Amino acid sequence: MYTTNLWRQLDLHRAKVILLGLLLAAGVSHAQKFKWAPRNNPNYDDRKWTYGFLIGLHTTSYQIKYADNFVTPDMDTVHSVIPDWKPGFSLGFIVNYRVNDYLDIRLTPEVAFYEHTLRYNYTDGTHQDQLVETTMVEFPFLLKYKSMRRGNVRMYVVGGAKPGIEASGKKELENISDGLEVKNLNMSLEAGIGLDLYFPLFKFSPEIRFSRGVSNILDNTRNKYGKPLNYVNTNTITIYLLFQ
Repeated sequence: MYTTNLWRQLDLHRAKVILLGLLLAAGVSHAQKFKWAPRNNPNYDDRKWTYGFLIGLHTTSYQIKYADNFVTPDMDTVHSVIPDWKPGFSLGFIVNYRVNDYLDIRLTPEVAFYEHTLRYNYTDGTHQDQLVETTMVEFPFLLKYKSMRRGNVRMYVVGGAKPGIEASGKKELENISDGLEVKNLNMSLEAGIGLDLYFPLFKFSPEIRFSRGVSNILDNTRNKYGKPLNYVNTNTITIYLLFQ
């Protein structure tokens, strides 16, 4: 049963990656036509500071490590714990500083809405899902390395760190003592690729970014949902639409 669930998760994840690749390929195809159009906003990249807003659509999942006592008699009722991928979205602002022709520093404070699910499979054939909903205020701090502009198109890569804090704060203890508990703070590393498309009045940038949590956000290992685990972090794939 565990093997079947694992392959199902891999198939779903593979399908999402393929979909993201097709979307990027479609963007590149459109950009080829856009590249030879009359040059829009030719002095845009001379600005030191630029501002804008972004919309993000993501899919996210927990990555877990089992506790040492998972194989002890005390945990003999739990067969496996399986993370699932869930969709969400984010909204934010863009503050971009131009260092030189090929390098920018970008800060994009945003509010992100997440759902994470862990499925607990038991040895009697039953299962139970734990849904964790969080609203995070995040502050991605990124370096953006750009190619040479060709017509109205410029490719780029980004990378950096993303600290985040839960906006809603901790719930009352009596409301969460029976569920999976996670910490208010999270830290992730990010990397992505995108296209700058120059229009007469603004710049539009579709971007794909991959985020991996580097901190253990598991908060309570004493209740029945925390006991099987000793490490939980986040994995997220996001499509951003940036307007500047």
